[in-house]
Amino acid sequence: MENLIIIGGGPAGLAAAIYAARAELNPLVIEGAVPGGQLMLTTEVENYPGFVKGVLGPELMQGFRSQAERFNTRFLGGSVKKITRAKNIIITLASGEELEAKSIIIATGADARWLNLESEQRLRGKGVSACATCDGFFFKNKTVAIVGGGDTAMEEANFLTRFATEVYLINRSEKFRASVIMQQRTLKNPKIKVIYHAVVEEVLGEAKVEGLKLRISGEKTETLTIGGLFVAIGHSPATAFLKDSGVALDSKGYIYTSFRAAGELAQGLKPPSGFNFSYQYQTSLPGVFAAGDCVDYRYRQATVASGMGVAAELEVQEYLENL
Repeated sequence: MENLIIIGGGPAGLAAAIYAARAELNPLVIEGAVPGGQLMLTTEVENYPGFVKGVLGPELMQGFRSQAERFNTRFLGGSVKKITRAKNIIITLASGEELEAKSIIIATGADARWLNLESEQRLRGKGVSACATCDGFFFKNKTVAIVGGGDTAMEEANFLTRFATEVYLINRSEKFRASVIMQQRTLKNPKIKVIYHAVVEEVLGEAKVEGLKLRISGEKTETLTIGGLFVAIGHSPATAFLKDSGVALDSKGYIYTSFRAAGELAQGLKPPSGFNFSYQYQTSLPGVFAAGDCVDYRYRQATVASGMGVAAELEVQEYLENL
């Protein structure tokens, strides 16, 4: 019987593990298929507090892990197939092994959706990014492009105009999925140029992004010279294993916590039921807490995720004391 099992080895999961280990809960972390989360796929991180000259993403996450290990956090490889709630919480691993816990924190994160181009994947971290907030600063006085037609794409396009001299917004059709106010803001920005009916066929460049090969209206091809490409076509939270678990998810797969449910109730909306509002980060199942990008559909920042992980763990301590 475990006091606490943390599912996910990214910033939220490891921050929770550090606090839990220091509180002598003897936590077990199930690291998942990609230990360290999305930061393992990035290069330099300049906006994480405390690193004046920046830090490499993998180095930052190794620091998180080493600190958790210092306080005797235990780690287990592999992924989770499902969770069930009986008297306690049963976690079934992909291997078929079952673990039992009094409480768990789900911190499985979310993955950016990509264009699935070989050239795009080869140049990730070399001019291709899925986070303008994280990487926009590196593109000062350059021309960049962003792919997408929703609110996120337009928010990031406007954000990028703080640094880039010119921003191309590439959209598959002449219609956008973004809200009217975001469309108005984007179309009025003199630094943003929209390319309609366009699909990226190839990202050009060997060691860095140098341009794009575009297919326009399904017919002619054009070459666009740029210094950076941002992909903003959505994220997919890693929550498929929670299907039929009783943990409430929204239409996109993000986990509902009592904090979000309370906010929606205050707005007159109807969130799922079953929440204990004594805990902000508890899900609709007692003893099951969640933190990080699998919950946060808006900010998706490592600093936010780690803070959520700490808050969830502090609530776990209170939950266990009350059992």
